[in-house]
Amino acid sequence: MATNILKDLALSSVDLTLSGRAKNGFMAMKRQVGLWIDHRETFVVSLRDQGEETARIESGVEKHVRFSGGNRPEEGSADDQRDRQFAAHLNKYYDEVISHIRDAESILLFGPGEAKGELEKRLASKGLGGRVVGVETVDKMTAPQIAAKVRQHFRKQ
Repeated sequence: MATNILKDLALSSVDLTLSGRAKNGFMAMKRQVGLWIDHRETFVVSLRDQGEETARIESGVEKHVRFSGGNRPEEGSADDQRDRQFAAHLNKYYDEVISHIRDAESILLFGPGEAKGELEKRLASKGLGGRVVGVETVDKMTAPQIAAKVRQHFRKQ
């Protein structure tokens, strides 16, 4: 069973879309990033002086369900093992997200659940916590809504 869980937790591919480039073909150095995140996927919007870049990252994990009940130690051990596997998978997922935003000067995190706070802690543990400019709770959003929110946020600054 543990093997099946690990197969289910495999990270899936990353889709990248470029929607702007500087005149010389290289992106400008200043990079502001906003991302919508939950445990299943992240949608990253990177703003640069001369363009915008988006990326969608899937975690490959299904919703984590924790069952309560039962007092037998072996039940707790199985639950604990699943929780540890889930946490380890999420850490890999967060590290993948961080690899896409590591060079950002400013980072805006938003999303519906706990993932944004967990990523904020992970960023802090990697020495990137000072770059987080905001953390907001929002519902599910479309890609164009996410991009518009990021542009609007950084336009204010």
